[in-house]
Amino acid sequence: MSNNSNVPSEYKPIGMWGYFGYEILFGIPIIGFIVLLVFAFGGTGNINLKNFARSKFCYLILWFVLTLVLVAIGMATGAAEAIADMM
Repeated sequence: MSNNSNVPSEYKPIGMWGYFGYEILFGIPIIGFIVLLVFAFGGTGNINLKNFARSKFCYLILWFVLTLVLVAIGMATGAAEAIADMM
């Protein structure tokens, strides 16, 4: 195990249990999203935690966009079938 005592606090690594705990925290519906935004946009001095929060935020944006695209395709398909049934 390495000694992290001479690493500045903003570069201290996050342990495996830290990442696990932050995943659980960010998974809480409203509070977790607010904490995620705070950490992603500078609410923490640790660069590793900030980058982790930013990556989680990018993941959520991609998930949201993909969901919107799939819903739009489903609605367009449903509308096309409804129009075809009327004819």
